Amino acid sequence: MAELMAGSDHVPTPNMLESSNGNITKEPPGNVQVDVNHLGTPFDPALSNDYTGKENNPDLVAAWSKYASACQQHGPPSIVQIVHPGRQSLRIAGQRGIFGSTIAPSAIPVRLGDSYLEQFISMITFPYPREMTQGDIESVSRKFVDTARLMADSGFSGIELHGAHGYLIDQFLNPKTNHRTDAYGGSAEKRAKFVLDIIAATRKVVPPTFCIGIKLNSADHSSATFEDTMTQIGLLVDAGIDFLEVSGGSYEDPSMMMGQKEPTQETKSTRTAAREAFFLEFAHETRKRFPSLILMLTGGFRTRVGALSAIRENACDLIGIGRPSAVDPKLPLLMLDESVSDAEARLPLVNVPAPFYVRMLPARSVGGGLESGYYANQIQRIGKGLKTCAPSL
Repeated sequence: MAELMAGSDHVPTPNMLESSNGNITKEPPGNVQVDVNHLGTPFDPALSNDYTGKENNPDLVAAWSKYASACQQHGPPSIVQIVHPGRQSLRIAGQRGIFGSTIAPSAIPVRLGDSYLEQFISMITFPYPREMTQGDIESVSRKFVDTARLMADSGFSGIELHGAHGYLIDQFLNPKTNHRTDAYGGSAEKRAKFVLDIIAATRKVVPPTFCIGIKLNSADHSSATFEDTMTQIGLLVDAGIDFLEVSGGSYEDPSMMMGQKEPTQETKSTRTAAREAFFLEFAHETRKRFPSLILMLTGGFRTRVGALSAIRENACDLIGIGRPSAVDPKLPLLMLDESVSDAEARLPLVNVPAPFYVRMLPARSVGGGLESGYYANQIQRIGKGLKTCAPSL
């Protein structure tokens, strides 16, 4: 749900404040970057320099405090999603320059496919990454902690570490992208050290009531690494995370955007309702092993029936409905209104249609990019006071 609305200084803009509405979402600030040198897109909000506290950074805190107030104006708490893209930083994004390397646990480049065309698109879109040194790891860890501290000082209620979708934390957790042989790689426990250290350091600088959650991948973990993933979730639970959001995918395999076709015809069957959730089975297994962990399930929910089905099955405690809310910010209120029938408490969506020239490209990630860009545009329209619309065939 990156809104792509930050200005050149990467602080919240007036349009971002206008697009925020604390009664519809738990994380209005989408993809707040911790390192201005490595952004997901050129228009992401980000921490530009080291943060050394309220007294030394009054203007920065004032800017983010306005955003926190706008996000929480209706009462519900706002949780900020913070992220480092690692090797998935676009060539044109960040102050490192278009020829500067990205950073990653291991020097494994992004590959959008195996064909020559897909490899060429990968090369021009994403720079070749360099393996992070111990100094890099310490620096980036400190930036995560600084960003969390800034969000706490600005009045937000918590942060969500983005450990999914192929970003840096996920790159450390995943053996596909982490081939290190030092303290940060080689086993499930060592691959989790990067994020566990961030959580421990963050707890020391934020209030005890400040929420720390994490978004975690499920879709790109094979059966061979499934137990490793469960081990890592256990370590996160032991570290004291307040909630875990189950998602999945990466730029190479955008399951979070293209997981399945959304239903286009009304149905009330339990089977169809359950299919709305892209990552339901993973959530069920996580719940069984960690019954006290607060779980959020996101990806594919379009109806009240589908959301209630997942909750009543005890697969999760919270439901994420990002894309529908970008089209209709009042949809959550509609779903909660008991005077509205199940047939009306829904917003079916089709995948964003690709122009004919885009359909000629083989990269599956192009579809994910179209989806992400389309809904970012809807959030921008909300910020400008314009009417939003759902994609149509």
